[in-house]
Amino acid sequence: MPDDIRVLAVTWDGHTADALATRCAVPHVELLAEAESTQDVAHVLAEKGAPAGTLVLADAQRAGRGRLGRSWSSQPGRGAWCTLIERPVDTKALEVLSIRVGLLVAEALDDLAGARIGLKWPNDLMLAGRKLGGILTEARWSGASITWVAIGVGINVLAPTDVADAVGLRAGAQRTEVLKAIVRAVRSAARAEGQLSREELDRYRDRDMLVGRRTLSPGAGTIVGIADSGAIIIDTATGAAQFRTGTIRLAEDA
Repeated sequence: MPDDIRVLAVTWDGHTADALATRCAVPHVELLAEAESTQDVAHVLAEKGAPAGTLVLADAQRAGRGRLGRSWSSQPGRGAWCTLIERPVDTKALEVLSIRVGLLVAEALDDLAGARIGLKWPNDLMLAGRKLGGILTEARWSGASITWVAIGVGINVLAPTDVADAVGLRAGAQRTEVLKAIVRAVRSAARAEGQLSREELDRYRDRDMLVGRRTLSPGAGTIVGIADSGAIIIDTATGAAQFRTGTIRLAEDA
């Protein structure tokens, strides 16, 4: 691996990689002081045969990224920047994995946030109307089979100093507790099968920040919710339409 991709760390908030692996109940933690992106490191490790549950954790990222290649502020000591390697086989579950991860991570972090965390399709976690974190899933395939998926999660424990509209968790939240909650949620989501259940859709709707709002993109109309496939449903001039990709652009922000 090129030297400029990662810088190994000895501890993270006083915990060694082995101690964090035990604490999070995972087979291995690749602990980094700094990396370009934990996603990139995870893909390299997965290609070399890293087992499911391998956790890549960085104190800072030089080029943290979100969906569609957007940058993500990952300052040292201010958040949990991590990627889990999983090796699922259910392609239907993979289609909704990002949604499922977001839902379970939001539920897991409510207490540490001190308030209910909202969800903004497809992969943003929101607190008090501001962005708290995000999810990024990237799969690698061999023919029609999933070889691995890298599930990246970035959560602001403290609000970044270089992003005006960001927010952090409640004062006193410990990064190790945040990490444990994230890992537990991601691993649970990765084990789930099939598309979203009725019960999951109901839980998502309770946190959905977009229902009832008017949007210009990916379709013009009023947002109804999400489908069991993870697609967003928009009531357009010609009827309900589902969109699996695209960027939300609200009419109020135009």
